[in-house]
Amino acid sequence: MPENSDQPDPGGASYPPPGAPSSPPPPGSSPPPPGGPTGTPPGTPNGTGYPAYTGAPPPPDPRWVAPGMLGAAHKPGAMALRPLALGDIYDAAFRIIRFNPRATVGSAVLVAAVAMAFPLLLTAILTFTTGLTYDATASSTTGEVEDVAGLVASFGALALGGVLQAIGLIFVTGMVAHVAHAAAIGRKLTLGQAWAATSGKRWRLVGLSVLLGLLITVGITLYVVLWIVVVVTAPAALVVVWGLVSVPAFVAGLWWFWIRVYYLPVPALMLEDVGVTGAIARGYRLTAKQFWRTFGIALLTVVVVNIAGSILSFPISFIGQLGVLAVDESNALLLLVASQGLATVISTAFVAPFTAAVASLQYLDQRIRKEAYDVDLTRQAGVLE
Repeated sequence: MPENSDQPDPGGASYPPPGAPSSPPPPGSSPPPPGGPTGTPPGTPNGTGYPAYTGAPPPPDPRWVAPGMLGAAHKPGAMALRPLALGDIYDAAFRIIRFNPRATVGSAVLVAAVAMAFPLLLTAILTFTTGLTYDATASSTTGEVEDVAGLVASFGALALGGVLQAIGLIFVTGMVAHVAHAAAIGRKLTLGQAWAATSGKRWRLVGLSVLLGLLITVGITLYVVLWIVVVVTAPAALVVVWGLVSVPAFVAGLWWFWIRVYYLPVPALMLEDVGVTGAIARGYRLTAKQFWRTFGIALLTVVVVNIAGSILSFPISFIGQLGVLAVDESNALLLLVASQGLATVISTAFVAPFTAAVASLQYLDQRIRKEAYDVDLTRQAGVLE
């Protein structure tokens, strides 16, 4: 066999294009009857030695298929089944969102809207029952005790809404992992299908998020305690040296934890038969010897989505701030909370699904690079049997 498989063999033979007959008919012969090269009816063995394909996977959505040589085989879905570059990952993330809007943007909007409805409802109740007022131009709080309590309750509810949104987005991230995997093999998931795909893993997903959050909290707490000890017991010169050494080391440690421990366990938990600790171990192994590449893409994604989210939400926030100055004090706080909630929903609609899609694609990319997962994906797409 020649070393370069792209060149024809010495005998002049070459692989025919997909769909072409295996050999030209002899001169003077009649064309074969319809149904296959041997005249067999559709759905029966076609004379090639293999039965007609009747496997479970449906044909890929034609919108996924890329033109070119063996396009359907190399790219049956949103991504090419090969190691991915940065442009490939971002292109695939946008394609996933475009062709699965309800399961990606829709789920994120639903979670953010429900979470932000809580502070808005509480503020509305306080406004219409207690006469809550808010003066955005005042330099200090001079209102009644009830007004101060109402302000604290309203802004506290806004913070609680953010916590509820963060919890809900945990499930959105798990859903997007299934959406990205299905898109890689040319399948499209609805919102209901993506939610059903997380069945049996939801409590594990919550447990994973809680565990990772506790690890981060413990690490930060220990570092703060060390700072207190050093400041109290050490001379000023040593405190300066400690700061110059420990702050960069702590930031680097947080980055290492983010990529090696925190970044890939969610798609691993969703797409593999592993538990909470198994998902963390899988993420750790997949990022081994791939830290800088994974970190660079992840960090760039954070920068991009934060800039894009700010651009998307700025008009609503700006209009809300102007409205607070223009309306009556009795409705100012309600308008402020409403505008902030709407801005949060608009920003989340892009930030959450895109970030989750990029992380899921990086998980698939690492498996392709280290485990030849592209072969399994090609088989799942129905291209290989």
